[in-house]
Amino acid sequence: MHTITLDSETDFDGWRQAARRLALNQVKPQDVTWTVRGGTPELFSTETNDLPEATEGTFNVPAKFVELAKAAILHRDPERFALLYRLLWRLRSHHDLLSVATDPDVAGVSAMARAVHRDEHKMHAFVRFREVGRVNTHFVAWFEPEHHIVELAAPFFAKRFADMPWSILTPDVCAHWDGHEIAFTAGVAKSEAPTEDRLEETWRSYYAAIFNPARLKVKAMQTEMPQKYWRNLPEASMIKPLIASAERTAGAMIANEATEPHKPQKRQDEPMARKQTHDTQARGTIAALREEATGCRACPLWKGATQTVFGEGPQSATLMLVGEQPGDKEDLAGHPFVGPAGQMLDRALEDAGIARAKVYITNAVKHFKFVPRGKIRLHQKPNTPEIRACRQWYERELAAIRPELVVALGATAAQSVLGRITPINRSRGRLIDHDGTKVLVTVHPSYLLRLPDEKAKALEYQRFIDDLKIAADQLRNSARAA
Repeated sequence: MHTITLDSETDFDGWRQAARRLALNQVKPQDVTWTVRGGTPELFSTETNDLPEATEGTFNVPAKFVELAKAAILHRDPERFALLYRLLWRLRSHHDLLSVATDPDVAGVSAMARAVHRDEHKMHAFVRFREVGRVNTHFVAWFEPEHHIVELAAPFFAKRFADMPWSILTPDVCAHWDGHEIAFTAGVAKSEAPTEDRLEETWRSYYAAIFNPARLKVKAMQTEMPQKYWRNLPEASMIKPLIASAERTAGAMIANEATEPHKPQKRQDEPMARKQTHDTQARGTIAALREEATGCRACPLWKGATQTVFGEGPQSATLMLVGEQPGDKEDLAGHPFVGPAGQMLDRALEDAGIARAKVYITNAVKHFKFVPRGKIRLHQKPNTPEIRACRQWYERELAAIRPELVVALGATAAQSVLGRITPINRSRGRLIDHDGTKVLVTVHPSYLLRLPDEKAKALEYQRFIDDLKIAADQLRNSARAA
């Protein structure tokens, strides 16, 4: 009998090296006992490896097995090491075994891998950070995973929350991010995790505001968010009351008599009909639109983004600026134009004599589109279907604000505002009448940031200011005429 002791519960490399040597020495699965250093070995076994001598030779297994094994070894079942070695042993003589889904060993390993990935998804979804400290702010979360997934899940949080120092505490192992690299330490007790922070009441108010009883499906909700995760969520105390309230509301709606359908309306002239439609859709305030947009699923971009980044500014604004989409900083902060491009825009607005506080600023696309590159999320330009899917929000913002002038910053914004692909250089510098609204097309501030030559950057920045001054003059002329 050979006893193999691995360094940790997730020691895939140690398992792979031992399994390869055992297989090359023709050691059968039933002749191997697997343990973890510091764990509880089986009766009569020791924590010293008694691997056979290294021998020459090699063998290959399908790449799919390596992928399955890396996931399955993170499962909590203590028999996973033995199961994986048994499957490896059989694969040497039956190379297509993984295609036999009904085989007990294949089914067992596949089920373990699925459970691990499911647990990873739950960790991504249900970790809630709490702010600790006012001077040297740190964000701490507590999570209780079913399997050994902390090292697997941690890179997701490093990419998503790259700008904030955080720690995720678990009973098994803790992950820490300092803005540069991830470190792991031993697990801790739940008593060491913070229980409340100053933003949680705000979060609970927000959660209650976006809770949609019309879309409530309790069984589906409990399947996706099992009750065992509720105790670690700030909104957990509200879930049952909100469900009960939704059920009462639904019952009252059923009990009420049906209303009469609207009578058909006479067809109106197209511009007036469109304007009235927009007025109805706007539902009065930007705040109402912003709340509704938090649950937008009109295109797939919401899946990767942190949140919807809606427009901001006074509803009485006479000038509306439309950009392309939120960037990395905006996606994390939840506000438009707060990153480097926003700082460039602020400077240009000031130089053009326009107060940003009096301007309504939004984007053609409300979710951040990006491709991950290591620790960085690289901006990716929205495509036409994504622009079209999000155009409803621009139209409803336009109807609610009713600005005298809309400035489209860049090609994506121009396509959204004008409803067609619009060349910037042929359109900038002049006012365009579009459906009763004056539109000015110019470059996006990020274009200025990308210019490598300082002289060209200075010239283009001045052109950008000149465009904004056209907007400022137009607003001043309109004010005098009024």
